[in-house]
Amino acid sequence: MLVIWVLVVLVGFGWALKLPRRGIGAMVAGLWLAVVLVHLALPVGHPLAVALGGSRAGWIGLGVVAVLVAGYRAGLKRLHARARPVAEAAPARPGSFSATELDRYARHIVLREIGGPGQKKLKNAKVLVVGAGGLGAPALLYLAAAGVGRIGVVDDDIVSNSNLQRQVIHTDARIDMPKVFSAEAQMKALNPFIEVRPYNRRLTAEDAAALFAEYDVVLDGCDNFATRRMINAACVAAKKPLISGAIAQWEGQLSLFDPAHGAPCYHCLFPEDPAPGLAPPCAEAGVVGALPGVIGSMMALEAIKLITGAGETLRGRLMIYDALWGETRQIGLKRREDCAVCGTGHAN
Repeated sequence: MLVIWVLVVLVGFGWALKLPRRGIGAMVAGLWLAVVLVHLALPVGHPLAVALGGSRAGWIGLGVVAVLVAGYRAGLKRLHARARPVAEAAPARPGSFSATELDRYARHIVLREIGGPGQKKLKNAKVLVVGAGGLGAPALLYLAAAGVGRIGVVDDDIVSNSNLQRQVIHTDARIDMPKVFSAEAQMKALNPFIEVRPYNRRLTAEDAAALFAEYDVVLDGCDNFATRRMINAACVAAKKPLISGAIAQWEGQLSLFDPAHGAPCYHCLFPEDPAPGLAPPCAEAGVVGALPGVIGSMMALEAIKLITGAGETLRGRLMIYDALWGETRQIGLKRREDCAVCGTGHAN
């Protein structure tokens, strides 16, 4: 009874002072420790030990049970904390924004050029990125962060150690994993509200037409001219806008090719492949690691502007960025009527 009365006084004192639960718990734990120490210090049958009630084993057992219960509750609390974001990941209704999404995209929504309608367009948009390498890595991350509803990624390569100097979507732990699955894991970790469709294969002319038909915009982040020409031809045939970026050593370039809206296509600008040795791949010529981050991010930005209608895109303009000297210049582009891909008499 003595211990119970002291316990009641301590708890009441804590409530009166509006102490936090941890403070009241600390006082109760201190009382228990004092009782245990008295039982351990005094011989069995001592009047004070008898007045406190119980026995050494009983009080120690009570403390062990209390610790186990507290640990169990703390474990449940951690599990609930981990499960909460997953529970909030699904919007209340298809096509609508959950409270978490509204908070996530708040910086977009307050922009006059994007706002709520623009963010809704991003949520309903479907963007395909060809290549999950240097250019695709930052483009995919920023498209995912922006809340693009469906993002497809095509690549048949696996993550290698030499990729990690610039391909920031991949990690050392995912070396030898197919790049599309590595990219998917990182994008879903960044934004669980989006849909990611990985295509672990090399894009061919046979399946490009059907695949491109499922998307609104195509981003070309590949590293060879043959694939670039194939992507351009498929986009022209499907009347899909193509955002194309390229990098080499310290220089990058970027444009939006869209013949369906009067702009030239990639073939208008590059009707022939460069001479052998004139444009060596990055493995031979090298590339500064941050450069694909700059150009890839700009590719994502062009896609965001195109989808939301914000500002002016690079449709009909080629932007060239010289990272070594910090210079940017633009070249106006015109559609060629005799273009073998989008000119008169061809698909447009």
